[in-house]
Amino acid sequence: MSTPSGGSLFADLPTRLPDERFDELLAGGRFRLLRIVSTGQATPPGQWYDQAENEWVVVLQGAAKVLIDGEANARALVPGDWLLLPAHCRHRVEWTVADQPTVWLALHAEPQTSEGSP
Repeated sequence: MSTPSGGSLFADLPTRLPDERFDELLAGGRFRLLRIVSTGQATPPGQWYDQAENEWVVVLQGAAKVLIDGEANARALVPGDWLLLPAHCRHRVEWTVADQPTVWLALHAEPQTSEGSP
């Protein structure tokens, strides 16, 4: 039997990072749960994320703007706002607030291959 563990999603938050920080909190056969910390980072110009997994993300602290390919305007996210980005939904982080850490919780999960099948 495993030992229970716990902590705070707001522990050890840096005030400035050269790159976003990704901390894996939990992983299973078909998913990964990550804490992401941003301190003013954005996706480099011309670059898009195009992931093979579904991604559900929520902003817990701070603020960000995410642009989804094909949409005219970036979506502004503040604490409590979430997005579900299906596999291969091209997107980019346009902006994260620089005067405080932006804390994200991201769940990456493999998409189902067909209805009812893993």
